[in-house]
Amino acid sequence: MSRITVYMTGGIADYKAINVIRDLEKVGHEIRVVMTKNAEHFVTSNTVAALTKKLVLDDLWSKENEASIPHVHLARWTELALVLPATANFIAKMANGIADDAASTTILATNAPKLLVPAMNDQMWNNPATKRNMTFLKQCGVKIMEPAVGMLAEGYAAKGRMPEPQEIISWIEDHLNEHKILAGKTIVVTAGGTEEAIDPVRFIGNRSSGKMGIAFATEAAAMGAKVKLIYGNVTVPLPQDPKIELLHTTSSEEMLIAVKKEFKDSNILIMAAAVADWRMQQVADHKLKKQADQQTLTLTLVKTTDILHEVAHNKSKGQIVVGFAAETNDLLQNAEKKLASKGADIIVANDVSKNVFGNDEDQVTILQTHAPAEKWERMTKQKIARKLLQFIAQKYSVHA
Repeated sequence: MSRITVYMTGGIADYKAINVIRDLEKVGHEIRVVMTKNAEHFVTSNTVAALTKKLVLDDLWSKENEASIPHVHLARWTELALVLPATANFIAKMANGIADDAASTTILATNAPKLLVPAMNDQMWNNPATKRNMTFLKQCGVKIMEPAVGMLAEGYAAKGRMPEPQEIISWIEDHLNEHKILAGKTIVVTAGGTEEAIDPVRFIGNRSSGKMGIAFATEAAAMGAKVKLIYGNVTVPLPQDPKIELLHTTSSEEMLIAVKKEFKDSNILIMAAAVADWRMQQVADHKLKKQADQQTLTLTLVKTTDILHEVAHNKSKGQIVVGFAAETNDLLQNAEKKLASKGADIIVANDVSKNVFGNDEDQVTILQTHAPAEKWERMTKQKIARKLLQFIAQKYSVHA
């Protein structure tokens, strides 16, 4: 089931939106609602809150929102954004990036797929400005449900009426099922950095935030997969999703054990974690104190087990392994060597010399055996995850 944010805008069709919200909840979706002030002229926020058992977001400046950023939190929570009904005014705001109230600001902040169910007078529906705005939104990937022909509020029959609730529910479910391309699959994702102990208080680590791995976990879950997220040290919030099992590890050795165990009965492994290449030959059992005359400290390090190599070379038929090549120089040459030696099906190469760690965006190049390298444009890590998972599902027919 999905986390759906419903955006109610100002139109008489709001009364139908109540039935849609109720029916979406009945089939198991989790619903939160954002309302424009105009929508509240037709349906009160109290009615909607009583139905969803959640506060309605309708004002960014209320007392309860003073110490938070509610539109960003809700935008990140959302797996599907549904505008119901979508007025000509709100469509125009979306097309032009206007953010002047709670609803328009929140939808501008979300990366989730967007569905619009327009409802308006036929003359507004046929206005060239509305047509232009809808054409642009469609080009941006927004799905728009055609309005029905029927009796309008003005007292005559024409195109512009909102379809009946059951038609809307079926349309939404068709969209959701279309995107469940990983349903029935189990995906193991690693995220964050490992920590190799020096002594009881110090460790060797890296600057990985865990954002890329967490993006893969959330996108895979949204596509219907059961996800096992094996994470190390991360600096961003972990996903709270019943389809994602969280497994914490600290060292590279712990992560190796967890990956081997969980991948044995899984379909895909996404090795997005930044695993240490070296560990202490001998971990001190006490804090190493500096001496007054000491100017240097020598640590004896030994190689860690290469998790990607170990797992990829022992995978079963049909299993897919994706590795990452985070490089600061000679990106493609190093990534090609990694592809040849590790046994992975795909290597995702990215240049980490330019402040990538912790950022929301990245630029990656996809490498496969017997195929030319494919350089993708710079995009959010969430979009990279979505695009790569779709690529895997299509190329390897994991959804068959």
